Amino acid sequence: MIPAIIKKCLEAVERGEKEVVCWGDGSPTREFLYVEDCAEAVCLASERYDKPEPVNLGAGFEITIRDLTEKIAKRCGFTGTIRWDTTQPNGQPRRSLDTSRAEREFGFRAKVRFEEGLDKTIEWYRKAVKREG
Repeated sequence: MIPAIIKKCLEAVERGEKEVVCWGDGSPTREFLYVEDCAEAVCLASERYDKPEPVNLGAGFEITIRDLTEKIAKRCGFTGTIRWDTTQPNGQPRRSLDTSRAEREFGFRAKVRFEEGLDKTIEWYRKAVKREG
């Protein structure tokens, strides 16, 4: 979801478009984990965890799709309108994880602040698109 919104917003800025259309009404919530935190968690688990029970990895932070889209748009420099197409599905109302086992069993807790992860991801995307173009 995050890469698709970044792409949509950056392309709208590049093309001078005044509107970006997103599906649903933006009310569902999601939890995201920055890739460096995920890599750290996998390493910690491989070193310290040897049990059959699954472990959820997450940031312990939920955000609505609407708030996420607005944050990405702002960081991408998109100043136009975000139109929510409510004829399209919202998807699952909530996706959030109980990450307490990861902290308890192998000491994992996400370190990268959400906004910092967004900024790093947008910057990476901008560089990757320049290399391709």
